[in-house]
Amino acid sequence: MTKVLVLYHSAYGHVEALAEAVAEGARGAGAQVDIKRVPETVPEEIAKAAHFKLDQKAPVAKIEDLADYDAIVVGTGTRFGRMGSQMAAFLDQAGGLWARGALNGKVGGAFASTATQHGGQETTLFSVITNLLHFGMTIVGLPYSHQGQMTLDEITGGSPYGATTIAAGDGSRQPTANELAGARHQGELIAKTAQKLAA
Repeated sequence: MTKVLVLYHSAYGHVEALAEAVAEGARGAGAQVDIKRVPETVPEEIAKAAHFKLDQKAPVAKIEDLADYDAIVVGTGTRFGRMGSQMAAFLDQAGGLWARGALNGKVGGAFASTATQHGGQETTLFSVITNLLHFGMTIVGLPYSHQGQMTLDEITGGSPYGATTIAAGDGSRQPTANELAGARHQGELIAKTAQKLAA
């Protein structure tokens, strides 16, 4: 059975919600899916003062876990148009995996959250995708087979490079049904691609 890791960092729960949807889509395609989060690097007292969502149920990943999966889908909030420092710090530990080619040929994808529509969604996705390409992974985005990303009837995240959501500056906006559908679709496509490559 194809094994998929949904790996994420979520300060306020928006990326966590997308991670659950990505996992749901991959499971629907017949994959075995684990959801894990990267370690929080913000000191606990600062995280509490900033109202971080600290009760997330996903276990914390170790860098060596990555080698155990056929596909890895990485989710992060944005920080000035790129992945958050927590995810960057985690992926920066993958030098040993890279050196021995442990991730070559695996399937990868990215998903993200920003505060605003034009807050760096695509550049954040590319900052993740760049890492995954350096690891030797085959990238699967969110193609226009998810037609919801083309709607003009509502404000929505999503791009050909991956599923996204818009959180609003105060974090009050939660992922919409359309954005979650995009995340499920991307998870499904990643699982199916990994299955085809393993055949």
